[in-house]
Amino acid sequence: METVLFYLFGGIALVSAIFVVANRKVFYSAISLIICLCSVAVLYLILESPFIAAIQVIVYAGAIMVVFLFVIMLLDPFSSAIIRGKKAFLAYIGVLLGILTVTLLYPILKSYDLAPTPKNLRGIDGGVGSVKQLGDVLFNDYLLPFEMTSVLILIAIVGVVVLAKRQQPK
Repeated sequence: METVLFYLFGGIALVSAIFVVANRKVFYSAISLIICLCSVAVLYLILESPFIAAIQVIVYAGAIMVVFLFVIMLLDPFSSAIIRGKKAFLAYIGVLLGILTVTLLYPILKSYDLAPTPKNLRGIDGGVGSVKQLGDVLFNDYLLPFEMTSVLILIAIVGVVVLAKRQQPK
């Protein structure tokens, strides 16, 4: 039964992830992302990790999606002013800046081992899968990816504020 549920929710996660990218309407993409995140949480439950499943629902399907929907409503992608104001050269500049960023960060990321060999998890108080063990691994072994994620979210928030500021009527 577990195998059937695993494949069922894995398929739901995969199909909804494809819908996130394939949908032309932003709101339907956001709904598909919520479905994908919740099905991943069910996969965590099937794999006997209830804490990670709860965090998946609370943090990603809850808080992050509220931020996404706030950004969607703030930018109002269906406004006629935005549709008229699109400039093709800005897309090219964005792609060039993305390539430049990846080129500059590649040596740093190559030198850092993003997936270190796991330590002996049985020696940590609380046992395998405990909150203490998760915190120790997250803030010791995976500190750089954790901080990179927070910087990426901060950059996204600043970008949204700049875009929203530009589009206000004068």
